[in-house]
Amino acid sequence: MNFKSYAVIAAGLLMASCGKTPATNPGAPTEDDVILHAWSWAFDTIAANMQQIADAGYAYVQTSPAQTCYVGDGGGMALFSQDGDSVMGKWYYYYQPTDWQIGNYMLGDKEALAAMCDSAAKYGVKVIVDVLPNHTAIDHKAVLPTLDAAVGGHENLYHANGFTPITDYNDRLQCTTMEMGGLPDVNTENPDFQKYYMQYVNDLLALGVRGFRYDTAKHIGLPSDPLDPKAERNNFWDVATGREAVDGVQLALPADSLFIYGEVLQDRNVKETEYAEYMDMTASSYGHALRHVLEQGKADSAESLADWHHPVAPEQLVTWVESHDTYCNEHESAGLTDDQIRAGWVFLTARQHGTPLFFSRPAGSTRENYWGNNRIGARGNDEFFHPEVVAANQFRKAMSGQPETLYVTADGVAAEVQRGEAGAALVNFSDNTIDVDFPTTLPSGTYIDRVHRTNFKVSNGQLTGELQPLTTYILYTR
Repeated sequence: MNFKSYAVIAAGLLMASCGKTPATNPGAPTEDDVILHAWSWAFDTIAANMQQIADAGYAYVQTSPAQTCYVGDGGGMALFSQDGDSVMGKWYYYYQPTDWQIGNYMLGDKEALAAMCDSAAKYGVKVIVDVLPNHTAIDHKAVLPTLDAAVGGHENLYHANGFTPITDYNDRLQCTTMEMGGLPDVNTENPDFQKYYMQYVNDLLALGVRGFRYDTAKHIGLPSDPLDPKAERNNFWDVATGREAVDGVQLALPADSLFIYGEVLQDRNVKETEYAEYMDMTASSYGHALRHVLEQGKADSAESLADWHHPVAPEQLVTWVESHDTYCNEHESAGLTDDQIRAGWVFLTARQHGTPLFFSRPAGSTRENYWGNNRIGARGNDEFFHPEVVAANQFRKAMSGQPETLYVTADGVAAEVQRGEAGAALVNFSDNTIDVDFPTTLPSGTYIDRVHRTNFKVSNGQLTGELQPLTTYILYTR
């Protein structure tokens, strides 16, 4: 096969990125880390599986939202129920806060979360909690009196147009102050709300949480954004990241000792570079580009695989093959097979930059039945500890500091992620067996893949061998 070398472009990307300051606090993230998104797992379930999570090479485990939430469908525990099902429920009810206190009926109470954090500490895993200060439950009358009282009354909980639906998501005033998807928009600039919310965040930190994923972060205004009529300053992010105190309450730990990132979905007129002054961000466009490769079984070009599709340095990006939103909302990624997801994960994780997040699909799920066993609280399927996934996680850690060079076959069906002279990951995106003859900087010799025990040969700067359909291989020089 003919190959397209990607070395020059890869080197340029490395030169353009600024690099993270080495962590001086053990809670701070490094670029060698990977995250397991334990989506809809109960806190008790996460705790019970913590050793396996650690053994699989995950430095972080991300939970679904922990705050008090709307009780829908009679409190049923189905991930997604249909009319006539014996068990009702919807996973997204925990994205509808009724108060900012720890614990909800879907995932567990405060004691369960504390026990989970204790288990994480025992195995050297850090906990990220999904937080969502931007909105309340669609049924705003379900908001608890304690929350209303804390913000000075129910009318002070929302922006001036917080019940008016957004019609233009690229209009920053609409995007940051108006109703999204039926969810009333919280007045995040109200100092009383900020204080109440930060007390919730600090309670989580006191239990051992060491990171936050900010849901719908692009819907919370930045200092440069237009002001809501009720606001004097757009300072939520300064408060949330500890730059400011509010009525004596401040982030209890330094922000740079925590893993804080925001769901800033990319579109026109999204201020990624300004958000990057406060937090890391999701690389949503890169995930879309990678899924396109998996759907086609080949890359359109080497550039499409290498370009992070984001104006911010990749050191500040949380990357994924799929997220819970791409899987659940419109099932954009749910049709991809587990084999395809693994191929994408190994390629993504073998790369030098970004912080990869592995979404745990429901147990028992198939490409015909996306919800599988359809139970909130249960562990996801076994893919998070599949041997290829674990090998990629371990490879990332072992390759710390080694520069990447990417090679893609001329027809785009296979890729090599070269990490200096220390190792390489090989990925076959296609459903055909192929023979490869990749350029490489690995020393000459015979290499045995860590998972499948397949032999590859390196001679005179060329790596040769056979790749099985939708299979990945990990090679080390030592």
